[in-house]
Amino acid sequence: MTSPITLPLPAAWHVPPAAPAVIWGLGVVLAILSLGALAAALLPVVRPGKDYTNLRQRVNSWWVMIALLATALLLGWQATTALFAVISFIALREFLSLAPSRREDRLIILAAYLVIPINYAFVALDQYGVYLVFIPVYCFMVAPFLMACVGQTQAYLARAATLHWGLVTCVYSLGFAAFLMKTPLTERLPAGPAGMVFLLLFVTELNDVAQYVWGKLFGRRKITPKVSPNKTWEGFLGGWATTAAVIWFLGPYLAPLAGWGRFWMAFALPLAGFAGDVTMSAVKRDIGVKDTSALIPGHGGMLDRADSLTFTAPLYFHLLAFFALERF
Repeated sequence: MTSPITLPLPAAWHVPPAAPAVIWGLGVVLAILSLGALAAALLPVVRPGKDYTNLRQRVNSWWVMIALLATALLLGWQATTALFAVISFIALREFLSLAPSRREDRLIILAAYLVIPINYAFVALDQYGVYLVFIPVYCFMVAPFLMACVGQTQAYLARAATLHWGLVTCVYSLGFAAFLMKTPLTERLPAGPAGMVFLLLFVTELNDVAQYVWGKLFGRRKITPKVSPNKTWEGFLGGWATTAAVIWFLGPYLAPLAGWGRFWMAFALPLAGFAGDVTMSAVKRDIGVKDTSALIPGHGGMLDRADSLTFTAPLYFHLLAFFALERF
């Protein structure tokens, strides 16, 4: 009997084995989520009389989000790029649904959505140089030109700026996280490309949670009372210190962090996360909404969950590019 003929898969289709540090990191996240689920189940018994529905919703939503992110990271750059393209689409849709618009804006809005597959195609094709300028330069020029061609001159500057801000925030900035997965294995990566992306996502969300916890425990002095009244200096500093410590001590196991690169990453990334959160809060306050949507129970919309990441992803990418990665 002749054996069946098997054709080797292209190298780009192979799923790389996950580094032990990534597996351990995902295990830690699952353990934390399990503790959160246990707390959500026990709190109504231990401290009855309060409504813990929001806590249960947040924990349940985290299970789904972590499952999707973990699966994408373990499958490789193709799945991660596709996932971030979907995230960008949902975030941009939320933003454009809230931003003031008119019927004549439909053509421009359609063009904005078409930017997403083109942008992530540059990621898939590993066209870093083109990616850098596509949205900041060419979309910046083309979108106002299209608006002028169809005669949209009322509030022209404000609407053009709003559209471009949405593209940079929801598509361009988030795309840097996906581009990290294209880092070649010839670089000195302690946990592969997936380790770098995992660290970015983990510390960005940790920063949000740590600021919330420290603020609840010790918060007294408001830091941005007119934009986000619940944020305090104690929460900000506690979250910054916690996240900086995690990056400093655990970061080198997941990303090529050493020397000054390690220092600046630990120092600046928590600040960027806070800036992204406050900036999106200002946008929502200007529009007059609490959440960008109700897509994620307990969290709000996709843009509510990814607001910090829109600032941390490009900073994280460029700090690594400057201090460690030769490819970029």
